Amino acid sequence: MQTFDLILASRAPKLDDRPMDKRIGLIILATDHTTEVDFQRIVASERIGVYATRIPYANPVTPENLRAMQPSLTSGAALILPDEPLDVVMYSCTSASVIIGDAEVKAAVRAAKPSAAVVTPTAAAASGLKAFGAKRISVLTPYTIETSKPMADYFLARGFEIARFTCLGLTDDREMARISPDEIVTFARQATAPDSDALFISCTAVRAAGVAAEIEAAIGRPVVTSNVATAWACLRLCGDETVRPGLGRLMTLAYSDQ
Repeated sequence: MQTFDLILASRAPKLDDRPMDKRIGLIILATDHTTEVDFQRIVASERIGVYATRIPYANPVTPENLRAMQPSLTSGAALILPDEPLDVVMYSCTSASVIIGDAEVKAAVRAAKPSAAVVTPTAAAASGLKAFGAKRISVLTPYTIETSKPMADYFLARGFEIARFTCLGLTDDREMARISPDEIVTFARQATAPDSDALFISCTAVRAAGVAAEIEAAIGRPVVTSNVATAWACLRLCGDETVRPGLGRLMTLAYSDQ
């Protein structure tokens, strides 16, 4: 048997303040197939680290099941790099952000991460639509009418007019993630009213971020998707102002938390 010495270095290594300059935490549903993939593709970089935790969620997508996630938000946020600050925390559920409320999500996250900016898909989408100057919008959701109605009310309460609101009638977010990109483009074209200023495609499970620019070319209007909106907000809050038109027009604009 070979013999050798184990040697302790003469000094401890010097440590950086952080492994990454900026830290973004994601609170994701246990069933989510899409958010992490989109954020690794769009947001993560040598300067920005993306760190995810998952919280319990039970299908079907109903207001009651969405609201049931609220008690897990604080504990979920606390599990992301425990006892270390985050620059941004994003709760990745559009319909639950409507049901629970943006302010309530923010309060629950900040109970664990008090210094973090908190992003929800709904608030980011509203900011994105306002950044375009959109007033009259079309909306496409994968949900049932029951789950979509509170979302319509959300946008109406923020001063938008709704030209057309289309629901695909799905109740399982895993099926929402399996809608093909080609189908997303097809339904987006059908969902866009001629007199609307922009189209919002809801749901962080839906793979719309990858075809946002294609849809814009097809409909001749700006497109805001849940994951493009949250990625845009998180990047800008981390000081990344890079213009990336290949991801859609929203990624060419400055962010304001309106």
